[in-house]
Amino acid sequence: MSGQSVTLRQRLLAEGLGTALLLAIVVGSGIMAERLSGGNVAVALLANTLATVWGLYVLIEIFGPLSGAHFNPAVSLAMTARGELAPSLALPYIAAQLLGALLGAWLANAMFELPLLQYSTKLRGGTGQYLAEGVATAGLLLVILRAPAGRASSLVASYIGAAYWFTSSTSFANPAAVFGRMFSDSFAGIAPLSAAGFVIAQLLGAAAGLGLHQLLGRSK
Repeated sequence: MSGQSVTLRQRLLAEGLGTALLLAIVVGSGIMAERLSGGNVAVALLANTLATVWGLYVLIEIFGPLSGAHFNPAVSLAMTARGELAPSLALPYIAAQLLGALLGAWLANAMFELPLLQYSTKLRGGTGQYLAEGVATAGLLLVILRAPAGRASSLVASYIGAAYWFTSSTSFANPAAVFGRMFSDSFAGIAPLSAAGFVIAQLLGAAAGLGLHQLLGRSK
């Protein structure tokens, strides 16, 4: 967690920059994977997964000491509910994350010479995918809250990699990721019409993860 010497500006910059890089990794690797996979969706998803896992691990290691490396409004809200993030910081954190997600998607579009301003047409939805997002986000909160000291980065990245494959939604588990991925009509995109259902499921999943953590008792 961030120390007393870290300023608010540095914390918000860490959240915004970290989320931007995360979205650039997710969207950019999805574009690259789709171009190189020859139409094999399983290969494209595997490549997208590996890039996300490695990138997320590095980002948590780098930005964790500054801001906690939330990169995720659901995580920030959960930490606020637990008293680990001041209520006055919740909205600034979320704003930085959403802005970072948008800029990260735009950066990926620009790197692959795609139109900067675009919206995804990839519809995602249905009971199964909403349930999957709830499960993915609940599991993410459990991993974050119960990871042994010093191991959160590797465990969170590993969990997200697994959840890409065991959930029908490919585990967004992050309202900021949903927001950013609306702005790239690519392999990793999600249509704006599908976004609200995903975000609601994620927030419910985060609440469930918090509740399960409390039921399980202290982990350390």
